[in-house]
Amino acid sequence: MEHAAGRNRKIAFIGLGVMGAPMAAHLVRAGHCVTAFNRTGSRSAEWLAGLTDLQAATAPTPAQAAGEADIVIACVGNDDDVEQVLLGSEGALAAMAPGGLLIDHTTTSADLARRLSAKAGERDIAFLDAPVSGGQAGAENGALAIMCGGLPDTFEQAEPVMRAYGKRIVHVGPAGAGQTAKMANQMCIAGVLGGLSEAIRLVQGAGLDEGKVLEAISGGAAQSWQMENRWNTMMAGDFDFGFAIDWMRKDLAYALAEANRLGLSSPVTALVDQFYAEIQAGGGGRQDTSALISRLPAADSTKDRT
Repeated sequence: MEHAAGRNRKIAFIGLGVMGAPMAAHLVRAGHCVTAFNRTGSRSAEWLAGLTDLQAATAPTPAQAAGEADIVIACVGNDDDVEQVLLGSEGALAAMAPGGLLIDHTTTSADLARRLSAKAGERDIAFLDAPVSGGQAGAENGALAIMCGGLPDTFEQAEPVMRAYGKRIVHVGPAGAGQTAKMANQMCIAGVLGGLSEAIRLVQGAGLDEGKVLEAISGGAAQSWQMENRWNTMMAGDFDFGFAIDWMRKDLAYALAEANRLGLSSPVTALVDQFYAEIQAGGGGRQDTSALISRLPAADSTKDRT
């Protein structure tokens, strides 16, 4: 089989959600021949309709999408979804030819990544666990951060292909390491949003000009992506966008489980996860993760601040 790093590859892309659909479209526009599969057929039709006169097609099963592919890429929801589309009765892995490349962009447990690597290896298929960060905007703009676990040679094959939608692509270690790095990413986001929520309430309670405070502190050590991109929407109570709390809780569960496996304590992550659980219970599971601030009541506007 021709080296997988070349252009104009035959690629099967499995999962056309808010992340997968634009990622797959970037591959088509980069010159690859992409056959996509999505469990909800209407999304497949919608995706295909936006790529007229380009090398794009859809298939009714993951196996049929993967049958003639050099590279299979998955971007679905969780461990169970990955097992279904890759290892199920009509899964992609069994349909792949030896010498192929399998890339999983789903955020999963590290244990699943290691098992997939072993199963792929049994069939002489290279495997890379490569979860992404950057949200829907990053996928649409082709500017995702991708943390990759697998053999160095596998990363070298995959990296040029992932350039179609990735801006920062880093090989962090063996199989499972990409997922562990993504866990660290989500733990950082959760902790930052916890502190940011309390800081905004402090600023509001003191009656300060929120814009001036943002200007003052965003240029120093407190600066973060969350501060730059979520400060104003958090103050406005606008959470109908972005990365859903439901998905963050799924990711944090993987992180807490892996930390426990390693005998590590993660009290901040566990606490913020409990806060997210409260918001979920109140019906806010589809809100952006910055909705963490909504569980903190604003200060009494009648209180004397002098």
